[in-house]
Amino acid sequence: MDLKTYLSMDATEMANEIRKGNTTPEELVNLSTQQLKKVNPSLNAVIHERTARVMGDLQKGRYNTHGTFAGVPLLLKNISQTLEGEPLTAGARLLKSSISKQDSNFVRKLRDAGFLFMGHTNTPEMGLKNITEPELYGPTRNPWNPVHSAGGSSGGSAAAVASGIVPVAGANDGGGSIRIPASFTGLFGLKPTRGRTPVGPGTGRQWQGASIDFVLSRTVRDSAAMLDELQTFQPEAAFNTPLFPGSYKETMKLPFNRKLRVAYTVKSPVDTLVSDAAVDAVIKTVKWLEKEGHIVEEREPDMDGVQLMRDYYLMNSGEISNVLSQIEQGLGRSVTPEDVEIETWLFHEAGKSVSAAEFSASLASWDQAAAKMTAFHETYDFYITPATANTAPEVGELNHSPAKQEELRRQMKDSNPKQQQQLIYDMFLPSLTYTPHTQLANLTGQPAMSVPVHLSEAGLPLGVQVMAPKGGEDKLLQLAYQLESSEIWVGSKENPILRYKKEEINK
Repeated sequence: MDLKTYLSMDATEMANEIRKGNTTPEELVNLSTQQLKKVNPSLNAVIHERTARVMGDLQKGRYNTHGTFAGVPLLLKNISQTLEGEPLTAGARLLKSSISKQDSNFVRKLRDAGFLFMGHTNTPEMGLKNITEPELYGPTRNPWNPVHSAGGSSGGSAAAVASGIVPVAGANDGGGSIRIPASFTGLFGLKPTRGRTPVGPGTGRQWQGASIDFVLSRTVRDSAAMLDELQTFQPEAAFNTPLFPGSYKETMKLPFNRKLRVAYTVKSPVDTLVSDAAVDAVIKTVKWLEKEGHIVEEREPDMDGVQLMRDYYLMNSGEISNVLSQIEQGLGRSVTPEDVEIETWLFHEAGKSVSAAEFSASLASWDQAAAKMTAFHETYDFYITPATANTAPEVGELNHSPAKQEELRRQMKDSNPKQQQQLIYDMFLPSLTYTPHTQLANLTGQPAMSVPVHLSEAGLPLGVQVMAPKGGEDKLLQLAYQLESSEIWVGSKENPILRYKKEEINK
């Protein structure tokens, strides 16, 4: 097999070719490494690679040869997806020497499926941003145009898949961290229902249920097959959802048995700007749905989007303050502003002032939003929005200057608790303007996906988000499968790994 053939294949096809004897895991690992060496110096998608260890495991038969994806290379995300004996730093300088003591439950399921773990991908510090530019490792760039970001927080995984290093990569989504980079890099990005995939061990809830681990892929069938492999009932977890009784990979091929009722909006829930490209992407999808005979209406649920974001940030404050408090115990000293990036520091400081009553009330607002969305979906099968309000920002665009960071630290120190939360909201507003639509599904626990259906005039991808009721991943995959074969799907047709010239990708 040559590199061009490798780049044209998804994980499902690779696994099939291994079973047929047309290729070997060793050949796929070598091709993955070849592409890594070719593109990673310019993209910075992978921050830790373990090719030598993978080849050693293959020689000794240390992988599940009977798994659905036996012998297929995969990358993990550098947060929560622990691999025993390997570094896991969450993009944080404080954790740069951290070594995982055991596999996470998510990784164990991937190991059961037969995947070969090629290493870990770049992520922003603590997964807190919608771009991937940690001070520890530097920025991850977009394969479609390296001047631009690949998004975050699963930006390293998105860049790795979009550039062909691996066909799928581990990701997680606590506020859009699968769907945002999928939108920015022309991938398919599914966030499953809360409680659908493994957590822990030792962690029953991730960001109070807002965050869930899954993957980024180039094809719908890969994500469907991965959901077949990864869905679980985990008794010790705080959240569980009933197992889907069938096969996602087979169900996605079925036509809908009735006309769908679909709601859509092109407005931002926090009253920020939405680009013409994002509007065009949604309208293009709406027209396609209408052509297919479905009923589409411009409607949005009755939500206070600004207040929901405030409640989301309040949760982040408490969670990050707790994480840093645990790190302080291990260090035997207090964390200082010089130890962490500005976003982490502000969340940490604000979290110290969050009362138990405020934290509980913020979570209660999530439940109220979930109730409203449940009622909304009694009328509408799907809710469509832009996945991102614009195409990817340029690298460095959303970072704060040293002077601005110093000012933010001073303001945080001199503010009361209410002012601190406002300071966090204002700090994130430029970033939120790019990605205001994804957080709702994290707070309500619903499944949602970004589908690659649009290219801007500048040639950058932009996805459309589709949300479904809890447990409705099968319906999302049915819709995505139909879109994938339509004329509006751009992901596999315009993939940058097939159009980049060598000199362009290595600039």
